[in-house]
Amino acid sequence: MEEVTVSAKHQDLVAVVGGDTLLAREIRDLLSGASPPPRVQLLSAAGDGAAAFSNQDDEAAILAPLAAENLEGARVAFLAGSPASSRRAFKINPPGGPVLIDATAALEERPEARLRAPWAEAVKPAVSRVQVIAHPAAIALAMLLPRLAKIAPIRRSIVHVFEPASERGRRGLEELQKQTVAVLSFQKMQKEVFDAQLGFNLLARYGEEALEALELIEQRLERHLASLLAEHPGTPMPSLRLIQAPVFHGHSFSVWTEFQQNPGARAISAALDGSGIDVHPDEPPNHVDVAGISGLSVGAIMEDRNSPRACWLWMAADNLKLTAENAIAVAAEIA
Repeated sequence: MEEVTVSAKHQDLVAVVGGDTLLAREIRDLLSGASPPPRVQLLSAAGDGAAAFSNQDDEAAILAPLAAENLEGARVAFLAGSPASSRRAFKINPPGGPVLIDATAALEERPEARLRAPWAEAVKPAVSRVQVIAHPAAIALAMLLPRLAKIAPIRRSIVHVFEPASERGRRGLEELQKQTVAVLSFQKMQKEVFDAQLGFNLLARYGEEALEALELIEQRLERHLASLLAEHPGTPMPSLRLIQAPVFHGHSFSVWTEFQQNPGARAISAALDGSGIDVHPDEPPNHVDVAGISGLSVGAIMEDRNSPRACWLWMAADNLKLTAENAIAVAAEIA
C-alpha cells in the first residue's frame, strides 16, 4: 500500500481525542512520519472535562481537557477515545471547528456522518464534517472480497472473524493479561470488560455484564461491511461470525468462498498478491507476524476437498494499524 503523506502548511494543527489510547498512539506515530508533520494537540477522553497526565509505555504526555477552545484552529480531530468522548467532541465542536474523524463509530448514526475506508472504497463519499472509520475487519474484508470476485464470480462466502482484545482498548488487554496469569496461578479472575473467561478460551458471546455485547459489535461489523460492499455490485455479502479470541493484537480471518467456477488456489494466490495484500502460499500468516505491518496478509489458500467450487484462505491484519492508516488517509484528503 502506498505511503500516505499529510501535507501541512505552517504545521497544521490536528487534535487527537483520547490521546493516551492504543489507537491514538498508532495515529500519532503515523502523523510523526508525515511530511511535514503537523502539530498534534492531545486531548483527554475523560468525561469531567479536566486535563490528564498519561504515562503509558514509558511515554509521558499532558492531555488537555476536551473543550471547545482546544478544538479551535485544528483542521481535523481524530476521535480515538471512548464512544462517550466522541459524542462530547461532536457536541462541543465549535462552528468552523475541525472535521471529526471518528474511529469509535459513536457518531455513525448522525445524518451528516459518512462511513469511510479509503483503502477499500470504490467511490469517495460527499464531503462531510463527520467521517466515521469502518470497523477494521470490515475494511479488511472489503479489500479482499471484491478482489476475489474479479478473479471469478462468487456464489457465496462464509467468514469467521477472530477479534483481538486490543479492540476493547487497554482495559481489554489488561483483563486478558490478568486472566491468563490468574488461570495459571489458580486465582480469581477479573471479568469487568468481557464478563467471561477469555484467557485460554474462545468466546462466541460475552457475559451479560460486559461493557459491550459481542453481538452488537458483530452487527456493527456486518453493517459496515454491507455499506462498503454496496459499492461493488458483483460482490455478495458474506455470512459472518465474530469470535472473541484470547489474543492481544491482530485480526485473523477464516474465509470460505464458493465460486461459480473454481479458479484454483494458484490462480487466486497470483491474482491477490499486491496492492495492499501480501500472499504467503507456503507459510500462513498469523496475528503475531502482522503486528506493525500495513495491509493484509493472506495464506493457506486451498481448494475445499468436499466442495469442488470452493476455496479456503486464511488472512491476518493489524487491527489498530489498519484503522489508523485509513483515518490518516481521510485526513490527507481534507488537508
